[in-house]
Amino acid sequence: MFRVTKEIHFCYGHRLLNYAGKCRHLHGHNGKAVVTLEAASLDALGMVVDFSAIKREIGKWIDDALDHRLLLHRDDPIIPELVRQGEPFVALNANPTAENIARLIYERAAAGGMPVAEVTLWETENSFATYRPTPGAPDEPLVARESAGR
Repeated sequence: MFRVTKEIHFCYGHRLLNYAGKCRHLHGHNGKAVVTLEAASLDALGMVVDFSAIKREIGKWIDDALDHRLLLHRDDPIIPELVRQGEPFVALNANPTAENIARLIYERAAAGGMPVAEVTLWETENSFATYRPTPGAPDEPLVARESAGR
């Protein structure tokens, strides 16, 4: 088995609903997505996937859809005000934890045809979460709504 990994840095804001700690308040992170792709064999050039293709496909999507966005639970009461102000956000069907953001990036990479094995989301330099799907386990779609914002 061959594996390649690409790090993609981005900034995002979020908060967790029904959480008793500090993360119940709006705040931001300088995140790092570590995307690992895997294949049993290499392509004609001797690669799993060219690093520039990972950057072009997954990195561009992160930049366009997640970078400098608020990632929120779909029931977050601030969403109507964000819509009114024309501010960009992504509403998820679950709390925007590091675990769920890793899953969100994984799902996008897989939907784009990338042979993604796992995604690790570093929320801080000391804390990270990894998503790797369980074969055969159905999951509800994670994205409830995306706004274009400004």
